Amino acid sequence: MRAARPAATPPTRPVGPLEQLVTDFDLDTVLVAMIDQQGRLKGKEYDAAGLAERLAAGSSLEVCGYLLGTDVDMTPAARGPFSWTSGFGDVEMLPGTERARLLPWLPATALVLADLVSYGAPHPLAPTTVLERQLRLLARLGVVPQVGIETEFVLYEGTLRDAEASGWRRLRPAACGNRDYALDAPGPVREFGRRLRQVLGAAGLPVEAVKGEGAPGQVEVTFPYGVAEEACIQHVLFKHAAKTVADGLGLTASFMAANPGGVGSGMHLHVSLHDGDGRSLLAADPERGTELSELGGWAVAGLLAAMGEFGPLWAPYVNSYKRLATDHSFAPTRLAWGRDNRTCAVRVVGHGPSLRLEVRLPGADANPLLALAAALAGIRHGITARLEPPPAVSGDAYVLLDAPPVPCSLQEAVGLFEASALAGELLGEPVVRHLARVAQMDLDHHAARVTDAEVERGLAQA
Repeated sequence: MRAARPAATPPTRPVGPLEQLVTDFDLDTVLVAMIDQQGRLKGKEYDAAGLAERLAAGSSLEVCGYLLGTDVDMTPAARGPFSWTSGFGDVEMLPGTERARLLPWLPATALVLADLVSYGAPHPLAPTTVLERQLRLLARLGVVPQVGIETEFVLYEGTLRDAEASGWRRLRPAACGNRDYALDAPGPVREFGRRLRQVLGAAGLPVEAVKGEGAPGQVEVTFPYGVAEEACIQHVLFKHAAKTVADGLGLTASFMAANPGGVGSGMHLHVSLHDGDGRSLLAADPERGTELSELGGWAVAGLLAAMGEFGPLWAPYVNSYKRLATDHSFAPTRLAWGRDNRTCAVRVVGHGPSLRLEVRLPGADANPLLALAAALAGIRHGITARLEPPPAVSGDAYVLLDAPPVPCSLQEAVGLFEASALAGELLGEPVVRHLARVAQMDLDHHAARVTDAEVERGLAQA
């Protein structure tokens, strides 16, 4: 008779109190980080034991306040609350040590996310605060969103250092041709997907699927549904992991919205709405229906009414709009909606409890917290104003000339955003002014630059 096998020891949870993680996983490094305006982790690296002693002694942690006001290159602002005129003072970080996370893609390292605090309260311009406000206002209406995010990005051969050494030219995608749904990816791409799934799973961030996309070297990653803010944090950590794993394999993961060669990469937000008991509010039949409820129609109408004026939250850079410049690219150019229609800005998909709104406007370069805040603000506007949606589009939305166009440039988007009474009402005037200033910094950067394309066209012909 075969001896009974001992019960397997359950794996240690990768999320929990910091001291427990440090002990269970023999960690020596802790990253204390906030999420900046660009959706990146920014902060400081600490010795695990030293940080525990410092926190136990009641010491505070600070970062330079300019982290909320720089452009993508970390250039300080010329004006505003985080600028040369402010003196660049420190902002206190309030670390959430009870929700520390193991980062398996870095050796012996945990992450502690921290809130930025202003006068004892969450900083009003921090992306986490902007999103939390929209969630709180929706909750007052009895609406609880669930969110899943899918993102496209491009893998290139060589590391970032290699790309910089070449002057950012001669970028070679890690796979050739249209690899949409392909299951015979080149070895490095296949190994990237395997390692990415492994490290994210070990961090308690399981990936739903990794697939090849329609352009050379392009990959799409989707995540399961979850709590709205957690879905956004998961996405920030996923990007950090993807870049680290790619670098370890001699690759570069690019989350530009428009890559060389005309490759557009999007970040699609899948949003479902539920009541306090978890019943779908979007579906007319919450059990298995595919038709929108009256509230679902209001939500769609609010999205279409608001998103065109909120461009800097879901398309923050000059490059972002080049993804939206071409018809039939699977990036929307018209503010229209339809049932399971990928030519629309808002695609209604699923049924019953899973009926959801896929917001296809954001690019892969967007900060998920701000992009989702924009979408939820629009949904809330539609519900409170009881807006009626236009007819659903069953055909090609790209040729629907009577539907409003999406902004075609960052300059247009900033102008619409600053002039929008709706943006000020839904987001707050300080947030609008601040995000408009950050977007203007990207415009100012590009205005003075002579691009390779200008030289190619103008050197001999002008």
